[in-house]
Amino acid sequence: MIVAIAHSRAQLGISAPAVRIETHLTNGLPAFNLVGLPETAVRESKERVRSAILSSGFEFPSRRITVNLAPGDLPKEGTRYDLAIALGILAASGQIPHAPLGDFEAVAELALTGELRGVRGVMPAARACQQASRSLIVAPDNVLEATRVRGVQVLPAATLSALCGHLKQTQRLAWAAPAPPYAHSNLAGQPDLAEVRGQYFAKRALEIAAAGGHNILLYGPPGTGKTMLATRLAHLLAPLDDEQAYEVAAIHSIAGLHRAPGQWLVPPFRAPHHTSSAPALVGGGSTPRPGEASLAHHGILFLDELPEFGRRVLDVLREPLEIGRVTIARAAGTVDFPARFQLVAAMNPCPCGYHGDPGASCRCTPEQVRHYHSRVSGPLLDRIDIQIEVARERNWLSSTVTAQLESSASVRARALAARARQWARQGKINHHLSVSELSLHAPLDRPTEKFLAHAFEHYRLNPRTYHRLMKLARTIADVADCPAIAQDHLSEALALRRLEVAPAWPAGMKH
Repeated sequence: MIVAIAHSRAQLGISAPAVRIETHLTNGLPAFNLVGLPETAVRESKERVRSAILSSGFEFPSRRITVNLAPGDLPKEGTRYDLAIALGILAASGQIPHAPLGDFEAVAELALTGELRGVRGVMPAARACQQASRSLIVAPDNVLEATRVRGVQVLPAATLSALCGHLKQTQRLAWAAPAPPYAHSNLAGQPDLAEVRGQYFAKRALEIAAAGGHNILLYGPPGTGKTMLATRLAHLLAPLDDEQAYEVAAIHSIAGLHRAPGQWLVPPFRAPHHTSSAPALVGGGSTPRPGEASLAHHGILFLDELPEFGRRVLDVLREPLEIGRVTIARAAGTVDFPARFQLVAAMNPCPCGYHGDPGASCRCTPEQVRHYHSRVSGPLLDRIDIQIEVARERNWLSSTVTAQLESSASVRARALAARARQWARQGKINHHLSVSELSLHAPLDRPTEKFLAHAFEHYRLNPRTYHRLMKLARTIADVADCPAIAQDHLSEALALRRLEVAPAWPAGMKH
């Protein structure tokens, strides 16, 4: 047959558009041409495909070969088309039957020996393949990832020759078994909140942050437990549902990362180093890749030593914090990555760490302290719902403190109960409420409304802070199982924004 058609999948954000590999053989001087916006790695596939075909015992046609990767306006990158191109050439030259190729999609790289190698982004391809009612051919390295998509038939092949034997029905390959359902993880063996002595106000803040999905900043001198508290917040969150788990795994697949089966339903926890660049945080590159904000989707992005990040680097987080996604624009097109994460940040009060600490003397000048705080912009702070001071405690070793320690399991139970109330009432957690939804689900009686208006004027809060206080108060009421917001809930919400209503920042820093 002169023309053969095989099927594969491209990668565009977390989607996998269909790519039709059209192979045409004609008489003339031997040549091998690839068209359809192939990038460097795709153009180099010509040599890999040629060697793989010969090494597998087939004949490489000594004719003019044209391979078109359609649609022609979609950029093609990576090594994921190798196998489909090889199958198209073998079918066009009559060495394998053409008809079975219509039932399959192939996503795999070819080694020079004809072995199949795994590629990135197989999970989105598997889901798109399932929706197209085709089976997916992958390398053994990608089987576990592909079978996590319910309903897709996955055919693993170790070599090109074995796959061609299956298509010619001279040998049979075994279909991959579906991945087993993943159970919710328990807290056994995980870092426990009971390991943090004292800091009751900070633990209360973590419970509220977990219940409503609020961003949180922990501020205080070194050694007071900021990092311990932040890492334990991850174990207070609700487990992922199936759709959320798929989205998280798809983003990790595109980034070349793999979530272990035991972590499938666990919210991700990402903690990039403060030397990270802006593209590392939000994604980028000539071929856009997801950044830490997207890798933390439905989980936690922990930024330790917040002012040590560059100010411009931190400010790129303002948009994903607001809208829950990252849009990366390039000349070839625009790519969207979801990035609905919970920001957890920790910082010292000054470069030496002891400004305002009664137990140690600070060596920093007022100008150094002001410059240190100015690295965190006011608009970014406005987007952090909870801003609390984690001060040094003197009695944290006492027997009374030890006897009153509460485990992560009990705190998590209350947080999940509060979340359940939010979903039953409004179909989402409080942090994601719009202004109109907030008015509907968080009404205030007249005295409480007057109290909030007085606080708004007294602390000179802006409208964004006003709405975030309302969301925070709504969560505090849900934790207490109260149907309406009371003045006590608003008072606690104001206390949880300590750096704004009773600032420990140097005067004028936020302006």
